[in-house]
Amino acid sequence: MKKYLPLAASMLLFGCAQPTERAQQYLDGEFNNTLNRVETVESPVSRDFTEFHRQAEQVINKSPSMANTYQALYEKLNEWVLQSGDPSQLASFGIQTAQLGGGDKQGNVLFTGYFSPVMELRHQANEVYKYPVYAKPNCDTNCPTRAEIYAGALAGQGLELGYAPNMIDPFLMEVQGSGFVHFEDDDTLEYFAYGGKNNKAYVSIGKVLIERGEVPREKMSMKAIKDWVMANDDATVREVLEQNPSFVFFSPQADAPVTGSAGIPLLPMASVAGDRSIFPMGTPILAEVPLLNADGSWSGAHQLRLLIVLDTGGAVKQNHLDLYHGMGPRAGTEAGHYKHFGRVWKLGLENSATQAPWAMPPEKRQ
Repeated sequence: MKKYLPLAASMLLFGCAQPTERAQQYLDGEFNNTLNRVETVESPVSRDFTEFHRQAEQVINKSPSMANTYQALYEKLNEWVLQSGDPSQLASFGIQTAQLGGGDKQGNVLFTGYFSPVMELRHQANEVYKYPVYAKPNCDTNCPTRAEIYAGALAGQGLELGYAPNMIDPFLMEVQGSGFVHFEDDDTLEYFAYGGKNNKAYVSIGKVLIERGEVPREKMSMKAIKDWVMANDDATVREVLEQNPSFVFFSPQADAPVTGSAGIPLLPMASVAGDRSIFPMGTPILAEVPLLNADGSWSGAHQLRLLIVLDTGGAVKQNHLDLYHGMGPRAGTEAGHYKHFGRVWKLGLENSATQAPWAMPPEKRQ
């Protein structure tokens, strides 16, 4: 049987303060499960539901199957927004709620951010634009590693989609999975969708730089990675990037909107990537999104938003959501700052396909 220190003694030994620098809150006690049924949501923070109806319309217009599942719930949520917007009144609209337990089992769900980069390329290489971006080769189980690709394993196969002025911009677009490309030699804009990968294990370059003492853990961000790259020579950068053997290929699509893995156009600050074993694509959630200062520190406030889970990712598991921030450098800077926490509620509608949002497959319960 476990033995516990008396409360007073434990406070003297360890201190009574719980960490809050990344927007953690301790309002609900301890949770036993990933999804926990709650009858009433109490959230006193400011609210912004303005983009929800537009994102919901994209789902309904683009996906008949998701519309069949979620349209009734979306309509009830829009009704609630127009008539109330008070989270404590959700149940009176037939909307059921399940709170995520958080990685700490105290309701703190991790929010990171992602965005659609705009990468500068040329169709033909020159002395500056000399780093190729590739379409997927005809390989499945025996694709080359990143180091082999950098050494020329794909050269001469006609797979080059364009040429970048550095190695880090294509690498960061790989991390995002897709993005927009501006060809500076003819001033055209294309969307590079995810085109597959080489099926090698993913290794975080941020983690490599932290472990090598190149970037302090508390300062790690996408901007910090790019700053480090710009301060080092090509050979040093290449060696670090090669620590990640995984490589992502792209598929050009003219004038395509930014879409997630659900195939639905994404709106900034209205959609998130989540673990699809907990959040089937199209699931609406209510979230206290942490608000950050320009330097990436927590402002001290959260904002209540309605978001829809329309994307997923290998690193987005359990109590972790990746918030879509939009397109371009500013969105990239803001997304890169997000490593903060907020409370989250999965939503469902009684007597519908989405009822009992707290239910999970037995193998996923914990």
